[in-house]
Amino acid sequence: MVHSRNDLFDYTSGRWLINDALRHAERRRVFNIDGLRRLAAQSVDRSPDDIVDFAKLPEGGFNRTFLITMRDGFQMVARIPYPATVPKYFAVASEVATMTLLRLSGLPIPQVYGYSPTLDNAAETEYIFMEFVRGTNLSNVWAGLEEREINSVLRQLTHLESKMMSITFPGGGSLYYAQDLEKMAGGPPGVPLEDERFCVGPDTRLPLWFGRRSQLDVDRGPYDSAETALVKGAHKELSYLQQFGQPLLPFQRMRRAAYQYQEQQPSAHIENLHRYLLIAPSLVPRDPTLAHFRIRHPDIQPSNIIVSRSPDSKWQIIGLIDWQHASILPVSLVAGIPQRLQNYDDPISQLMTPPSLPENLEDLDNAEQSRARELYHRRLVHYHYVKNTEECNKLHHAALNEPAGTLRRRLFDHASEPWEGETLALKVALIEAAENWKTLTGDDAPCPVVFDAEDVRETMKLVEVQRGKDEILEAFNNMFGLGPEGWVPTDHYEEVVARSRQIKEDGMAAAESEEERTEIATHWPFDDMDEEKYT
Repeated sequence: MVHSRNDLFDYTSGRWLINDALRHAERRRVFNIDGLRRLAAQSVDRSPDDIVDFAKLPEGGFNRTFLITMRDGFQMVARIPYPATVPKYFAVASEVATMTLLRLSGLPIPQVYGYSPTLDNAAETEYIFMEFVRGTNLSNVWAGLEEREINSVLRQLTHLESKMMSITFPGGGSLYYAQDLEKMAGGPPGVPLEDERFCVGPDTRLPLWFGRRSQLDVDRGPYDSAETALVKGAHKELSYLQQFGQPLLPFQRMRRAAYQYQEQQPSAHIENLHRYLLIAPSLVPRDPTLAHFRIRHPDIQPSNIIVSRSPDSKWQIIGLIDWQHASILPVSLVAGIPQRLQNYDDPISQLMTPPSLPENLEDLDNAEQSRARELYHRRLVHYHYVKNTEECNKLHHAALNEPAGTLRRRLFDHASEPWEGETLALKVALIEAAENWKTLTGDDAPCPVVFDAEDVRETMKLVEVQRGKDEILEAFNNMFGLGPEGWVPTDHYEEVVARSRQIKEDGMAAAESEEERTEIATHWPFDDMDEEKYT
């Protein structure tokens, strides 16, 4: 085994158009290679001498993953979190307990061989050792599946979700081994499960811990009621703003023009968080079953689903991976079509009309045919996910059909999100809540939050402006082929940097005033920026 230590310690799966050096620094993890190999071998009762290969796999957003191969062909996975991954102890400990409990419940989850939520070990890093699931990542075949195959995979997925959501919990937060919470000096007590090895403890959702929020002395769980779960995220963000809040330009630089490039005051977001807390008690679902605590995969998407061909050539789900930051929340809050599977922006999908390809498909040019097939695929996925949920997961389907359930989840999410110089998303959701109060709550009492009519008009004008800016940014992202945070494959990086620089220069050359040129130069959305005040 000959590997460059930097290859093992550094992120090498791509680069970032924005703050490339910072993104790599956040992901550089130096650890004791020999120590990790010894611990891995011990976890499966092998000798370190049995290891014949230690290879890095493509890296994710929060962890570095290695494939370890033994002399007899046995393979296992070692995963260590990046330095920037938070909350490190809770995230590792919770993921291990979550995977173990769900595996014991009959779900296809990799077996955990060993773990450490601290770096006090021979590897000098936190780690998880787990089973290597031999199969195909669904993302590698997803776009090419026929309708019957899409339907089959989604039926399996919704059946697994039903089994997952049938597990009951005495409170909300995240799942742990009781012994791991006990090891935290002065750590919060957990709520024990029937199997007393496990308990529910602090919620590991990333927005609750992002940046300096990890320093806050606030209660992040366990939650004893649906109302408690609804308000804890907002209380966290209020504490953050009161301790660290400062005037900020919107983090999304394309959106700054709508505010005349003026810093926004945290007081506006504080006001909207208080409005949210005023209505939160009324957001508890009327149907008590939708207030029960359940767990769900935190990021269901094809890349987290492992499949394999069965003898009759059908794709079978054999693994669900990446359980970091999984939460136990009321059914009404964990519900929803997964982001990578939904197609809500399309009227055909909204109406649940069975999708079909255009009758004149063969008359279209190649580009138009490609777009039509892509839209047809999105519609198929949305349609079959909902239909199979209706058949396989009655509880989830009831939550999907709940009046104003999507609005409740938007309110909850926006009230928990880190403030980044804008309060628009939360304010718009609050306005919609006030306008749809009876549908949202089933109550004839007036909404306790009232907005001035002129304020609503100005807010909606701003929404339209920002929607246009978002569409421009999306077009840029598509043009450059960017992933999350401006990620780009390494072999395309120099080309993308050059294209971004040229478009910026062209924009400055076309500017009609010195002021406009300065604005482009200062707020170009693909230049490096100082992120420290936003953490």
